[in-house]
Amino acid sequence: MKLAKTASVKAGMHAYVDRRLKKRTRRGLWQTKISAFVKEHGMSYSQFMGALKKANIAIDRKILADLAVNNKAVLAKLVEKAKEIK
Repeated sequence: MKLAKTASVKAGMHAYVDRRLKKRTRRGLWQTKISAFVKEHGMSYSQFMGALKKANIAIDRKILADLAVNNKAVLAKLVEKAKEIK
């Protein structure tokens, strides 16, 4: 019985930590997807994100990564817009 309680407590601790780690890994994955797409169009990730901020285009990384995978034409237009502002 004591081993089961200990295992339950440790599982809870790992679950707590892993919920935070999941956010970090997802953000890194989104950044990688955006970066790969933007490099194909002649910009770096940081230049692209900086240009979006200057243009007051508020789209989060999750949506940008989804566009990079599923709707490349829309993201290509955003890249062109960012190049104009850059």
